[in-house]
Amino acid sequence: MIHTYLGETIHVEIKYKNRKSIGISIDSFGKIEVQAPKKTPDERILWALEENWDLIQRKVKEKSERMKGPQKKVYENGESFLYLGETYPINIIHDVKITQDHVVFEEEKLYVYVKQLDDDTYRQALKRFYYQQCKVLVEKSVSFYQSNFKTKPRSIRITDSKTTWGTCDSKLQLTFNWRLAMAPRDVIDYVVVHEMCHMVHLNHDRSFWRLVGKIMPDYKEKETWLSLTNWKMTV
Repeated sequence: MIHTYLGETIHVEIKYKNRKSIGISIDSFGKIEVQAPKKTPDERILWALEENWDLIQRKVKEKSERMKGPQKKVYENGESFLYLGETYPINIIHDVKITQDHVVFEEEKLYVYVKQLDDDTYRQALKRFYYQQCKVLVEKSVSFYQSNFKTKPRSIRITDSKTTWGTCDSKLQLTFNWRLAMAPRDVIDYVVVHEMCHMVHLNHDRSFWRLVGKIMPDYKEKETWLSLTNWKMTV
């Protein structure tokens, strides 16, 4: 089915099944599927689509953008960056008198104070901010969850990794990706718990996941957030 509403056209696949209500799903490629009870009139299906039109358009756009991968940032006032799970605009402030480029979060904005006006300066200032925030957030989380473990980490480091959110080695040294500062606090907590559980079980066997689930029963929701949003976590 092809349907146009409010100037937008969508392609919809309709499947009739033994069910009581209409369900709408959008797969990872942005394909829209409607599952409807058998003999449901087309008018009822169209009504359901239009009733959820804004949500459908938003989800399709988001999945389309995710397929493209990380997009290059434009370093100008108003460009949005993730911080603790929310997007905030940056406000660039040129000040040759400051001792070091830095970022301050206040009034729902990320204020980027720089001596020099160029993209690399903005990028490095933002990365430094995320590094610093990640270290504070991770250390607080480790301290909070330490009561669940008999052993303590020997060190905690913040690193720049392209492949992992965190690691724990056999020497109980924990490392975390600075981009975690862009995630919600509960997602940061999950990555911390995950790596701390590796202090007990170095592999991902059943015992490991049982321990993770015992400490954080809804950990799969946090994994889902990371898998759906990691492409946005960039400077």
